[in-house]
Amino acid sequence: MHTFNTLSEFHKFCDLPKPEHPLVSLIDYSQVEYKTTESEIHWMQNFYSIGLKRDIQAKVRYGQQEYDFDEGLLTFIGPKQVLQFELLPSKMKASGWLLLIHPDFLWHTPLARTIKNYDFFGYAINEALFLSEKEEKTITEILLNVQQEYQSNIDKFSQNIIIAQIELLLNYAERYYQRQFITRKINNHEILVRLEELLNTYFNGEEVINKGIPTVQYVANTLNVSSNYLSGLLKVLTGQTTQQHIHEKLIEKAKEKLSTTKLSVSEIAFALGFEHSQSFSKLFKSKTMQSPMAFRTSFN
Repeated sequence: MHTFNTLSEFHKFCDLPKPEHPLVSLIDYSQVEYKTTESEIHWMQNFYSIGLKRDIQAKVRYGQQEYDFDEGLLTFIGPKQVLQFELLPSKMKASGWLLLIHPDFLWHTPLARTIKNYDFFGYAINEALFLSEKEEKTITEILLNVQQEYQSNIDKFSQNIIIAQIELLLNYAERYYQRQFITRKINNHEILVRLEELLNTYFNGEEVINKGIPTVQYVANTLNVSSNYLSGLLKVLTGQTTQQHIHEKLIEKAKEKLSTTKLSVSEIAFALGFEHSQSFSKLFKSKTMQSPMAFRTSFN
């Protein structure tokens, strides 16, 4: 396991000159030569990296998931994440850019807090971001703007200008990911099917009695994605968050029990993972505009 605490350490490992700025660096990926004889590299970096890469002849695992480089181009890696990089034999030369940002560079700026809100740094997803030619040009221009700024004479405006460019890049990436959510329907709809199967199995089995109502984190972990990613994806595809999907399935099961069994409201509440029937009744009424008893009465 290689651990890189500084940009200089990573530059050295890639057989590159020392970075021109200690906390932010743009690497020409065609110049990278990993100083190792290993065919599989494991590393952890204590900084952010944004990669715009082509012709990567490697299999990459990040966050315990295999990263899809077949159709992916733009990737985001957060600090303290373990990356597995299996190099494949190839005569092709990789190209592109790799932007490194040390967390120390973000100190005393709003981005120090808001960068955690960009879900793609914490994704347990297995796809990079595919860019059109026009989108790739936009991202490349921003990356080169960052480089141009830190290569200029550093003054009191330098940090803010670089931060502004990084934020612009992240906002474009968020837009492109939203587009990808919509266009890559096969993968996305597969998650919807798996979510439906998961909730059906959970509410029809003993887990709901033993563990209570499933949490968003439980659902996301079971589907092998981050909770933020899942809610973001569902919001784009269905207009509902993960929590709303859970509640929708819960109400569906509640209606089924109220209309087809003679179980009391308290028994139904317990069977659906509620400790108190009042909490069940409150949620049911907020979702249906009827109390459980009023709903049941409507079937008599």
